[in-house]
Amino acid sequence: MNSVWQKLTLTNLSFYDSEWLNASYLFGLLNGSLHNWRRGSWLMQWGEPLGFVLLAIIFSLAPFVNTALIGFLLFASAGFWVLLTVSNNTQEYLTPIHLLIFIYWSIATLAVVVSPAKTAAFSGWVKLTLYLLLFVSGSLVLRSPKLRSWLINIYLLVSLIVSSYGIRQWIDKVEPLATWNDPTSIEAGVTRVYSYLGNPNLLAGYLLPAIGLSFVAIFAWRSRAQKSLAVTIFLVDFACLRYTGSRGSWIGFLALMFAMLILMWYWWNIYMPKFWQTWSLPIALGSLGGLLILAIILLEPLRNRVFSIFAGRQNSSNNFRMNVWMSVFDMIRDRPILGIGPGNNVFNKIYPLYQRPRYSALSAYSVPLEIIVETGFIGFSVFLWLLLVTVNQGMLQLRRFRDVGDNQGYWLIGAIAAMVGLMAHGFVDTVWYRPQINTLWWLMVAIVASYYNREPMRDSLKS
Repeated sequence: MNSVWQKLTLTNLSFYDSEWLNASYLFGLLNGSLHNWRRGSWLMQWGEPLGFVLLAIIFSLAPFVNTALIGFLLFASAGFWVLLTVSNNTQEYLTPIHLLIFIYWSIATLAVVVSPAKTAAFSGWVKLTLYLLLFVSGSLVLRSPKLRSWLINIYLLVSLIVSSYGIRQWIDKVEPLATWNDPTSIEAGVTRVYSYLGNPNLLAGYLLPAIGLSFVAIFAWRSRAQKSLAVTIFLVDFACLRYTGSRGSWIGFLALMFAMLILMWYWWNIYMPKFWQTWSLPIALGSLGGLLILAIILLEPLRNRVFSIFAGRQNSSNNFRMNVWMSVFDMIRDRPILGIGPGNNVFNKIYPLYQRPRYSALSAYSVPLEIIVETGFIGFSVFLWLLLVTVNQGMLQLRRFRDVGDNQGYWLIGAIAAMVGLMAHGFVDTVWYRPQINTLWWLMVAIVASYYNREPMRDSLKS
């Protein structure tokens, strides 16, 4: 059984000194063909730090600028990664996660080829490629613990600015930019903040990874001042998340904290007395559930918003999503293998052929459904495989850090928990596809991949 699991999760896969890669002309062209030039270039001696600067600019500006500028920055980061790769003759940064992402990208490419709207699908394919190149760039640059910590710190500080402005909007009772609440319900006049991102659901999705990373920063950062800052970021981001009124993100927050408690318990339980090894996790989960129930009982706006989740079609937002999902099921039924191709442009061309009257939509309002629509069940299966391999790699490296007591493992816990939260939110919304959040998703995956250590894999292969 253990052998089957290792094969499924590619645990023992190693690209180090791979005969196939060394014999591949294409890989040789892409990997290290300009290595001699890099050795003589003063600028490229700072290749990884320069790559970090590009990533830092992306995550510093993402909440404040339009998507066109983010796309330009992603293109610049992708171009610089190509330059780094062709001037670096090592395979150490390649992981099983990279292989699954390459397979998923290949399936998306095939989906473009068979798409009923190839031009629109190609546009989505370009965007997907830029996001995936952000991952490979991040997984290469963030192998440095210092650069990794700096980039996380930048994102957390930016999230504090974004959340502070969101809370200010709640104090000022900001007017909505669109009809975000059911006008016939008791929630019609509730303020929903959107900060610099222009949409409460988008803001909430942006904050989920920050909440996860700021929570572990409380333990990872060393000085009292740093820990106080981490607590501040966590509380401010959590408060802003509450004021977005985004029910999907609240589900994501609960999933994030559930994963966080399990991972923290895994990290600490070897140091606990036997009683707490057994009962600490049930007590923590029970306390979280008790606090949630108490908040719902005492806070009427929260109670109304939570109960609306279970209102079915009586809630206009629920009813809208259900009608969109019915149309999406029809789209999947007609193209189940490779879908219609990636991106919102092709969705906007095909969806009107299936939509219910008066229920136009820009997406499937569910990440799993969106993936199936775009790349079929083949693409969705590979995506699930990618998630499995990523979490498995994360747990392998987390165990390694736990055994040596290295605090860098906390960032790994935060990244995995953030992925769980984003996916839980994504079950009922597709803000995941907006660049402000999609970049964060691939940053979390890149953080996990950046911890990859081939030495344990080589020892495992020898045994």
